[in-house]
Amino acid sequence: MKLEICVDSVESAIAAERGGAQRIELCSDLLEGGITPSAGLIATVRKSISIGLFVMIRPRGGDFCYTPLEFEVMREEIRQARHLGADGIVLGLLDEIGGVDVARTRELVELAAPLPVTFHRAIDMTPNPSLALIDVLATGACRILTSGGMPTADRGAREIACMVEAAKGRIAIMAASGITAETIAAVAKATGAAEFHTSARTEISSTAQFRKKGMAMGDIGDREYKRFVVQEQSVRALTDALQHLAAEHSVIQPG
Repeated sequence: MKLEICVDSVESAIAAERGGAQRIELCSDLLEGGITPSAGLIATVRKSISIGLFVMIRPRGGDFCYTPLEFEVMREEIRQARHLGADGIVLGLLDEIGGVDVARTRELVELAAPLPVTFHRAIDMTPNPSLALIDVLATGACRILTSGGMPTADRGAREIACMVEAAKGRIAIMAASGITAETIAAVAKATGAAEFHTSARTEISSTAQFRKKGMAMGDIGDREYKRFVVQEQSVRALTDALQHLAAEHSVIQPG
């Protein structure tokens, strides 16, 4: 079983590795669900960790229907991520009626090669994730990140299980959203998934001592003096839960 941690900083990437994760998904702006990280962030994370580094390619927040200019941005971001030492790419494109944009996704998968590509939770915004899986297979992507079309993996467990069955080993299905050390074993048992993705974030307060009241740099209130980070102990709790589940599974296997 594999654990991927979604991170948006060098410190969180290091904590994920120390906690036992096998891979990170590197993003910026997790409040928007994650967008492409800067070249400086990719390069510094690459120098700081030795585990798998998958880079999010998403030029903006919002929907997954991209204009021709946004598509060109994605192409350039893939080139940069490859140059900076990424081990894989994470992306997702949909058409105007909510289907997988097979042609343009395939083009990006081919551009990313030989790096593997994960088709992210854009699939959860399609009318039927299990049917969309067939289209993702046609793009050449090697993995699907999904919560089963529901807000959290435990609520979407039945759909994720259907996707695992439909995949028949042709593409990896990675369960995501709302996964904690307390829920990861139940999600694994309910879905049959062997890969899991979580942000494992903890809120911490800013170290700034002076705090100007009535001022904010963004549209989201109460965000100037707080951050969300990955802590090593949170990741360790997740990896311990997976190791316990694996040991339990091996005991009950015949022979």
